[in-house]
Amino acid sequence: MPLSDLVNTFGQDLLRRHGMRVHKLAIHAGFSCPNRDGSKGRGGCSFCNNVSFSPNAEALPDVAEQIAAGRRVVRRRTRAEVYMAYFQAYTNTYGDLARLGALYRAALAEPDVVGISVGTRPDCVPDAVLDLLCELRDAGHEVWLELGLQSAFDATLARVNRGHGFDAYRRAVLAARGRGLAVCTHLIVGLPGEGPREAAASLERVLALGTDGLKLHPLHVVRHTLLAKEWRAGGYQPLTMEQYIATACDLIERTPADITYHRVTGTATRDILLAPDWCAKKWAVLNGIEAELRRRGSAQGTRAGERIAA
Repeated sequence: MPLSDLVNTFGQDLLRRHGMRVHKLAIHAGFSCPNRDGSKGRGGCSFCNNVSFSPNAEALPDVAEQIAAGRRVVRRRTRAEVYMAYFQAYTNTYGDLARLGALYRAALAEPDVVGISVGTRPDCVPDAVLDLLCELRDAGHEVWLELGLQSAFDATLARVNRGHGFDAYRRAVLAARGRGLAVCTHLIVGLPGEGPREAAASLERVLALGTDGLKLHPLHVVRHTLLAKEWRAGGYQPLTMEQYIATACDLIERTPADITYHRVTGTATRDILLAPDWCAKKWAVLNGIEAELRRRGSAQGTRAGERIAA
């Protein structure tokens, strides 16, 4: 039994709606971040790799070149025919509106790209950006806004130097969904000071406001981060794979079946990953989540609506 029989996955959702498999192609458009350039903070989030930050967009291949390169790789592996362009690296709404529009439209101009997914911070989605995304959606493209919340607890967000609180997310998600934009919310499991109860509480607060999709990520320690220093000093202990799988399954069970899971785990490459080592083993984690749901006799939505005990 595949995981998609137990979880409403984004891949299966796209297949149903488009009649063929749709693959995401990651785009790095050279965006900055207000938590790095001084407008909100310096140094970025404690878990964010500083070396990979590339503020010089001119040094990167343009959007069409990146799509062409990604297309070649994916086609060899899966024979994919259509794609979504995923503006992934850093804050992809943090820029001049004309530049944003040009980048998004460049991706959508590719004949086999059916839509875009735009990853950003909840404090970087002004009305003008939401209007732009609505304009692209109304032209017939699939458009997703991916909001990196990570935790619904302000104390946790402050501890990881996130640079915004839950209220910024509240305003962003209500404004986006009020316009009918599809929103995918990112949550990190295993943040410093948080356990399964906090993860469930964050999910509960997100569901109460409304979201269309979710992404779950285990917190991993990578090189050149503030978190790496904390981990080396013994101030942070990563989750075991078993702990992550148990918590992810708890969250999946609490999620209504109509919400789409874009991701239930996240990985880091071995060249930057410090801990835990299982975060380089995507399929082991996915298979573990499937096996645990089957062991429980449960699936997405089994415990939907269940409140956290006081």
